[in-house]
Amino acid sequence: MIIVDTALQQRADNGRPLRVGLIGAGYMGRGIALQIATAVPGMEVAAIYNRHVEGARQAYAQAGIEETRLVETIGQLEEAISRGQYAVTDDALLLCRADNIDAIVEVTGTIEFGAQVILEAIRHGKHVILMNAELDATLGPILKTYADKAGVVYTNSDGDQPGVIMNLLRYVRAIGCRPVLAGNIKGLHDPYRTPETQRSYAEKYKQKPRMVTSFADGSKISMEMAVVANATGFRVGRRGMYGPHCGHINETPALFPREELLDGGLVDYVVGAQPPGGVFVIGYNENPIQQQYLHYYKMGDGPFYVFYTPYHLCHLETPLTVARAVLFGDAAVTPLGAPVASVVTAAKRDLQAGEMLDGIGGFTSYGLLEKYAVGRAENLLPLGLSESCRLARDVVKDEVITQEAVIFPPGRLSDRLWAEQEAFWVTN
Repeated sequence: MIIVDTALQQRADNGRPLRVGLIGAGYMGRGIALQIATAVPGMEVAAIYNRHVEGARQAYAQAGIEETRLVETIGQLEEAISRGQYAVTDDALLLCRADNIDAIVEVTGTIEFGAQVILEAIRHGKHVILMNAELDATLGPILKTYADKAGVVYTNSDGDQPGVIMNLLRYVRAIGCRPVLAGNIKGLHDPYRTPETQRSYAEKYKQKPRMVTSFADGSKISMEMAVVANATGFRVGRRGMYGPHCGHINETPALFPREELLDGGLVDYVVGAQPPGGVFVIGYNENPIQQQYLHYYKMGDGPFYVFYTPYHLCHLETPLTVARAVLFGDAAVTPLGAPVASVVTAAKRDLQAGEMLDGIGGFTSYGLLEKYAVGRAENLLPLGLSESCRLARDVVKDEVITQEAVIFPPGRLSDRLWAEQEAFWVTN
């Protein structure tokens, strides 16, 4: 942050702001536009895509920008940007193709549409920043290979839990402790929550019921920790993770198997820990002299030490991720290579042949984090591909659904990318 804010101020002083194309003007998208417009020198939201253009205009208006220009072609968009006009459109691919946009921030939370946008942005040399753990958890490794070939940065966003975890993990490693667990803190976990049970909560916080359902039923944290697993190589201890209840985050080293912590590391979470709403990393240091220093610094007796960030400020930190990518080629959180974990699909209730799965945060299924190799060996259905799949047979409550048990909708890019991802790491 100290380096990033100085670099952004230099861009502002030189009249060369970073230009961002924002894909999605929902709750988080509007927050990002507001943050960039009011608190980030050296960066501008040059254009906003939304399915309904009025939503894009609303995002600008919330940020204090009343005058916008509707654009329908690349020429119109590039002209608007060159004239300092703020552009809105219902064609996301225009933002991906415009020469005078530096980076694309994808905030839709969709898999199929998000994949189309990210691929197009990469093809046109754009750095891509996702506030979309669902897409990254499902197809991140293969999308990263496309970004590497194009010479652009592919990263999930700082501010969201995976990015905050990776910042903390890099810090722990930098001060000489070996990270052995990357963790998330959850207040509630009930896999049977639905958009109906979460409706009043969603209305209270101006969120979509499906989104807050994915928080409550464990699907979202599974997606987030898949992103972290793929970025660190840390493993899943068991299907669904251990997820113990915890009083204070400092108690966590005793809650996980020591031998698994030391054998390559784990991704996991705790429920109910104080302080709430943050993330943590368990570090390991067996040097007796360093242990004396760490004890003096009130970090405990060791050899396991708990480091935590007691908050995650999603949209506030997304612009910093943009600057890290564009100015320094540094990803906040990105796949290392081959997938390590995937999120598989389990039934929320007894389901009958012919029923259609309704995807993340819906009424029919929830997600469980699993070792990628196990999901592959058992041909389990990725939650990120489950939406609009029709069941070919009955499924009982809590059964993990296989790919043979569903009929996929035809012609989806996301299915083709998944197959490519599966094949890529067989031959490479």
